[in-house]
Formats: sequence, C-alpha cells, structure tokens
Amino acid sequence: MTAQGYELAVDVRGLRKRYGGVTAVDGIDLGIRRGEVFGLLGPNGAGKSTTVEILQGNRDRDAGEVSVLGSDPATGTRAWRSRVGIVWQDESAPAELTVRETVRHFAGYYPRPRDPEEVIALVGLEAKADSRIKALSGGQRRRLDVALGVIGGPDLLLLDEPTTGFDPAARRQFWSLIRALADDGTTILLTTHYLEEAEALVHRLAIVAKGRIVAEGEPGVLRERFGTEATVAWTEPDGTPRAERTGTPARTVTGLTHRFGGEIPGLTVSRPTLEDVYLRLTGQSQEETR
Repeated sequence: MTAQGYELAVDVRGLRKRYGGVTAVDGIDLGIRRGEVFGLLGPNGAGKSTTVEILQGNRDRDAGEVSVLGSDPATGTRAWRSRVGIVWQDESAPAELTVRETVRHFAGYYPRPRDPEEVIALVGLEAKADSRIKALSGGQRRRLDVALGVIGGPDLLLLDEPTTGFDPAARRQFWSLIRALADDGTTILLTTHYLEEAEALVHRLAIVAKGRIVAEGEPGVLRERFGTEATVAWTEPDGTPRAERTGTPARTVTGLTHRFGGEIPGLTVSRPTLEDVYLRLTGQSQEETR
C-alpha cells in the first residue's frame, strides 16, 4: 500500500479494541513508511501497547483494517512472523545461558537469521558474549533483548517502552543502537513516554490519548502547529521577574525595548517544546509525567 507516494510498512484504518466496558483503542488510523523510525507517544493506558500487540498478531482486534508488511497480522504465517521483531518492556532470557548461547539459540527459530556474532557486535555486547545473562547490567540485558528482536533479520522492529528504567547514560547508548538499526534499513515503531527520546530518534510520531490519535507528524511540525505561543521573560528594574505568553513575541520584545530605553534585563524568548505540545494534547500536567 502507498500513501502520498510512500510505501507503507504498517497501514491501519479504524482500529478498535475493547476490554469489557473499557475502550483501549478507539478508531486509530496509522501509516508507517518503510525505513522510518516512527514514535507512538502517550500516557499509561492510552492504548499504545495494545496497538503494538495487534500489529504483531498477539491480540485480536474488534474492528478495523490492519496491514503489516502487506499481510493481516491476525492471519500472519510463520514466514510473516519471522519478518517482525519485537522487544517488550519485560523481556526475560534464560539467566544461566551466556549471551552467545542465547543469541545462537534464538537464531534457530528463524528461516534466514542474521549471523549471531554480527548481531552481538551490533548491540555492543562483544565483550560480554561469554558472560551469563544473570551477570549483565540492566542496560546490557536490554541490549540483549534487542539482539533477540533483530536476530531474525526483521523488516519491522517493534520497541515497546525500550528504555524504561534506564539512567541517562544508558538511554543515550541505547539511542545509538536504534540509529544504527535504522541506518541498516530496519523500519522501527517505538512506543515511549520520554519526549526527549522521541525528539532524538523519530522521523514522525503520533500522540495517543484515550485510545485515539490526537496529533501526527514530524516533531518540529507539531511544535509549530500546536505550540502557537512563545514565552517572553525579563526582569523589572526592581528585580522582579516577569513572563508573558504571546503569539507575537517580536512585538512584545519591541515594546519592552522602548519601555526600557534599550537593553532588556534578563530577556529570554522560548518557544514551546514537544513536551509542552504533548502535555497540552494529552491533558496532563508536568507533575503527572514525572
């Protein structure tokens, strides 16, 4: 399938899923282009993980049309499943096996796996190849999870909250890995609630709230579309800090320049961040995201 001239790896129309009286996914439309990194953002309970489970074929949908790599996940063959890799939040490999043993073992599940040694190198675990899994750090275990997700040579990789619990240094190391996979031609769907992560990795993203997509596009475009006001801040002559949100920051600064007769003490002009847009569209406060 194509949309606006792009071949789609994932094409979803009118996706719906309910659990009893709770609607988890409420009419989602989604198109992910081949070769791109696409972010699915939203608070807990927004429907992100359910959507990913449906795309992988692990959960039935109630309504809607879904095409993943040209097939319906609900009737996906073994050959189709070998083309889709996934890394869940709570992956767990046998603790007593070594990294090398584990990757080689999982390679046996696929008809045309990647070379295990190449994959171990790709995720940066060469130095730990003969270490038992139970001896790995949290970040190293997550790298192993990704190795198991890509050992089959997938065309599409689904990453569900992959850096939850990482410290900042480990998170940035993981980002380098995702960029390497993307450079290798893998289409990646990333669910996350880390806005900085989305800005660092994705080409396009969709923000999900209460089972619906409330915005979709490139991060910079969304900031421009939904973040219409800038914040102008300055310091009054008596030392009092002031700030004003305005859609015409240049006019505000000009007015302040005339009032101060020249230089404006403590002047800053800040544009809305992706986080500001996210909070506005999902109806969350800053405190709720921490």
